[in-house]
Amino acid sequence: MASMARTRWPWISLLLSAALVLNPVGLDFLHSAFFAGEQLARNIAQPIVLTALAIMALVIGLEWLVRSLIARSRARGVTR
Repeated sequence: MASMARTRWPWISLLLSAALVLNPVGLDFLHSAFFAGEQLARNIAQPIVLTALAIMALVIGLEWLVRSLIARSRARGVTR
């Protein structure tokens, strides 16, 4: 069986994050969080957007950690 090149790059989480942010609803929410003319809209949307960004960063970091551990264990020959 041919060995596939494994990468530590968290591409699944990055694609999911990009899909969440770059759709029309996500772009509108980002716009209302940082560029809205009303202070109330910014005050409501900013904590939500910043929390979502923190969660996405946590998931990306977790995926990178899991991929690193898997790559390290495969290098030692523990799993196939």
